[in-house]
Amino acid sequence: MKDGFVKVATVTCKVKVADVENNCKCICDYMDEAAAQGIKVTVFPELCITGYTCQDLFFQDKITEASKEALIAIAKHSINLEGLFVVGLPLAIMGKLYNVAAVVNAGRILGIVPKTYLPNYNEFYEARHFYSGRNLDTVITIGDEEVPVKCDLIFTCNQMESLRIAIELCEDLWVPNPPSVRHALAGATVIANLSASDEITGKNRYRKELVSGQSARLVCAYLYASAGASESTQDVVYSGHNIIAENGKILNESKLFSTGFTISEIDCKRLEAERRRMTTYEFEEEGFYTVIPFDLKKEETFLTRFIDPHPFVPAGKEDRDVRCEEILSIQAMGLVKRLEHIGCKNAVIGVSGGLDSTLALLVMIKAFDILGLDHQGIIAVTMPGFGTTNRTYDNAVKMIKCIGANFNEISIVNAVNIHFEDIGQDPDKHDITYENCQARERTQILMDVANKVGGIVVGTGDLSELVLGWATYNGDHMSMYAVNTSVPKTLVKHLVRYYADTTKDKELADILYDVLDTPVSPELLPPKDGVISQITEDFVGPYELHDFFIYQTLRCESTPLKIFRMAKLAFDGIYDSETILKWEKVFYKRFFSQQFKRSCLPDGPKVGSVALSPRGDLRMPSDACVNIWMKELEEIEIY
Repeated sequence: MKDGFVKVATVTCKVKVADVENNCKCICDYMDEAAAQGIKVTVFPELCITGYTCQDLFFQDKITEASKEALIAIAKHSINLEGLFVVGLPLAIMGKLYNVAAVVNAGRILGIVPKTYLPNYNEFYEARHFYSGRNLDTVITIGDEEVPVKCDLIFTCNQMESLRIAIELCEDLWVPNPPSVRHALAGATVIANLSASDEITGKNRYRKELVSGQSARLVCAYLYASAGASESTQDVVYSGHNIIAENGKILNESKLFSTGFTISEIDCKRLEAERRRMTTYEFEEEGFYTVIPFDLKKEETFLTRFIDPHPFVPAGKEDRDVRCEEILSIQAMGLVKRLEHIGCKNAVIGVSGGLDSTLALLVMIKAFDILGLDHQGIIAVTMPGFGTTNRTYDNAVKMIKCIGANFNEISIVNAVNIHFEDIGQDPDKHDITYENCQARERTQILMDVANKVGGIVVGTGDLSELVLGWATYNGDHMSMYAVNTSVPKTLVKHLVRYYADTTKDKELADILYDVLDTPVSPELLPPKDGVISQITEDFVGPYELHDFFIYQTLRCESTPLKIFRMAKLAFDGIYDSETILKWEKVFYKRFFSQQFKRSCLPDGPKVGSVALSPRGDLRMPSDACVNIWMKELEEIEIY
């Protein structure tokens, strides 16, 4: 449960229909195994104590009485087990029979939640046997305990307040206004669904989408446990399709017609952070809800869920290609609108032969094609300086000429040397002044060329550079429209590769592939033997690590310690703990110290869930202190 992670499971038992004793033993065995595996919340299927398919046998007192005794036995069995357990059974209350979920913890029955919506169509005839619990609100005696029975119960963990569990049963999810909506608005972060969903062709896909979608709408974790193939197959077959979802993402699901555990870890703190971000997530008054506390041992959760090392980049090629096309279109349409609005047919860009300027140039091509403008309106300027290598220069020139842009070459060497004289800079002193003078000279050239041709300067810097402040203030930091401003470096590569893969121009594709193979560098220091001497990632660290830190910090609002823990799992076998910690410290120091550059960013389109515009996503003071974040990292001990 450390860092908000909670290990959860859904279980499909191999029931024997109407054999309560057998089913009770099976449930207890799974409870033992769940506790042994460190599972904190375990959800069993609907009516699992009897089997869902008892039909008119539910009317028999032997069934209902045995079910209640089984529930008492299950509660007693939990007395020395760590975890919360949710089981389904038929329960007679005041002369009526209800389909209910019972919540058990540490030897106690904490509460009973009745099913609200009873399907009575097609193959389902639940209204023949059960009453809706919609208006049920009472307390009953089970064994020696007084137990609340109510739809609106929220079970809250004393040791981790963000773990708040509510219950709905099967059909409750499939209706237009599921009870889980009300539960979530009352504060529940986890919805457990005890289900018995029969299998027909195509239903498993719909079921998965339904669970995923509900978890996304409610910003919650959703634990769906369904009855399996051991139910009666008199007319239908049940598949035991169990699903664990979190905020729209499927964390794990079972294979159809299998039994046993489906396990993952949910992140309750992330769910809470996401809800805090959404000011339209308006919580309702909790007066009609009964909050029931329970205890769990707070300990570190062994994580088995997939931690994506590249959260900005879809893993599958098909999804990645779709994402790339969407982003390129968003970037291009942003530029299209700006050019149309100001009545401009020329745009100026500095092309270095590196990744960022290449992507910006490709976006400009797309925008000009949409507008039906001649590529000669793209004023592409290459500005060789002290650090320019033949490889990047040649790629820049070939690329510009290949796309038919207006080629301009303006060396900055003489102008920068004169500037060095003016300010008394020793040209042999390769310090920050030496580097920034070049960047600012290039920006001055671009701005003035734009004035001359009646165009705008298109910026090339990406999101990762802006987070780290890896840009010269009023140098490459500035432009008139910045098309890459919310594209992280790890995604820049894929966008360029996608363009290369899909273009019909083989010459351009070959140039792009070579750009992709070129080390990332600002090329502000003289090369060694004609090869790039200044590798960006040697100074600021690997961009794939920084993009991971960016996503976890700005999108998920995770703590430094939690990010370190997840990064170790995500990059296991790639970076050791010392390396991850070193660059995470660099990330936080640079992120906080460089906000002043982000406070005056030029306009640019937001393309993903993380953006830095001071007018939009990131309202951060330039003078905020990093101390409490760094303190947490300094306390990490690596063995």
